[in-house]
Amino acid sequence: MKRKRIIILIFLLIASFAIFKLSKKFNINPNHKVGEALDSLNGVVVYFNGGVDNSEGRNTSEDNYNIGIKYQCVEFVKRYYYERLNHKMPDAFGNAKDFFNEDLADGALNEKRDLIQFTNGSKSKPLPDDLLIFSSTFFNKYGHVAIVSMVTDTTIEIIQQNPGPFGNSRDHFKLSKENEKWRIDEDRILGWLRKEK
Repeated sequence: MKRKRIIILIFLLIASFAIFKLSKKFNINPNHKVGEALDSLNGVVVYFNGGVDNSEGRNTSEDNYNIGIKYQCVEFVKRYYYERLNHKMPDAFGNAKDFFNEDLADGALNEKRDLIQFTNGSKSKPLPDDLLIFSSTFFNKYGHVAIVSMVTDTTIEIIQQNPGPFGNSRDHFKLSKENEKWRIDEDRILGWLRKEK
């Protein structure tokens, strides 16, 4: 009897894991279609991706710059920087978490991205158009990136692509200043990147 329960438990765990993996690949939200425009910031569109691991092929610019895998979070931020800020990253590849170089000091140049990097807890307050980097999690080994769309002295708003099949394109976090350093109240946020003007 005990062996039978263990076998059933193992089967349920394997089935649950398989369902979880499949839900990351396919669209389980009947209200949206993959590739559907959901939102925009300064004329740059956020598209629906369905399952967070869905892949619709690579998006490249007319001059063959690698923008990223269609409808992933990285594709949106790179497309935003390319279309809105006329910026091409020297290293055109990498997962979201790879955009942040933990070896750099606050305010140093991130050479792979050709952007100034700030840590979460920086003397520099986040600004609209900054690229926000999130660390990986147990369920998301790639991390996440978004664009800062609005900032006050107490809150920050981001716009994002591929937050999950039922996630929102906009999200808000508390922002505070303590000991002359600005901090976004979200442990997963590693920091932000900014194009020098």
